[in-house]
Amino acid sequence: MADAAGIDWEDAFLNSVYIPDGPGYPARWQARAAAFRAGARAQLDIPYGPHPRERFDLFLPEGVPKGLAIIIHGGFWLAFDKSVWSDLAQGALSQGWAVALPSYKLAPEERITGIARQVGRAIVAAAGRIAGPIRLCGHSAGGQIATRLICADTPLPSGITTRIEQVVSLSGLHDLRPLQFHSMNDRLRLDAAEAATESPALLTPLPDIPVTVWVGAAERPEFLRQSALLSEAWGRKGQQIQLIAETGRNHFDVLDGLQDPRHPLTRAFVG
Repeated sequence: MADAAGIDWEDAFLNSVYIPDGPGYPARWQARAAAFRAGARAQLDIPYGPHPRERFDLFLPEGVPKGLAIIIHGGFWLAFDKSVWSDLAQGALSQGWAVALPSYKLAPEERITGIARQVGRAIVAAAGRIAGPIRLCGHSAGGQIATRLICADTPLPSGITTRIEQVVSLSGLHDLRPLQFHSMNDRLRLDAAEAATESPALLTPLPDIPVTVWVGAAERPEFLRQSALLSEAWGRKGQQIQLIAETGRNHFDVLDGLQDPRHPLTRAFVG
């Protein structure tokens, strides 16, 4: 569907057809995540609420964790769960961090507003198990959730926000208004009010939480715009924020840096 300016928003948010073997990625993600879980020190399916999707997996390093790293999956708030992304914990885990990956209810069962609050409850539950600082990373829709949770009206309690010392939005969606013109909005049910109140780029961040906006340089123009928009909007509000476009990476393989403890993405995430 196009808007009044004639922009084709269906194409703007389309990734798989523009990525070599794009449709093959989900099966590979699932296979490598399952292989990682099989050899990891993990506590799986920890409940943080009554719904079957209100569960998180917690991966533990050797020794006392440096803190808690949380990875929030994407999928346009419509798809996937924590089990597809287990191997992305590897980089932070190798650096001595405990890593939590939550699932959450998907649209249309839950609205985007409620999804952020759900993930907030998962963070509180995981933070109750692991002491120390908290690092957040979210991919795509997960990037919206991660940055939404450090806005001034966050649902997180102050005892949690004061522990958050770094946020990475990985190819995140920070301006939800164009999604009103996409066919997925039949399930997202975004109206103008919710699109505004849940768009981090339109909101004020909590102070003193450094943010890295990371995006693949080979991504679709709309994802590049979304990342640049947050960087500019929050930078103007005094937030410590940096924008990094990783050469040659697309919306799917930009995730791979989280597997490598030496990769700059992992260093941006957990130091």
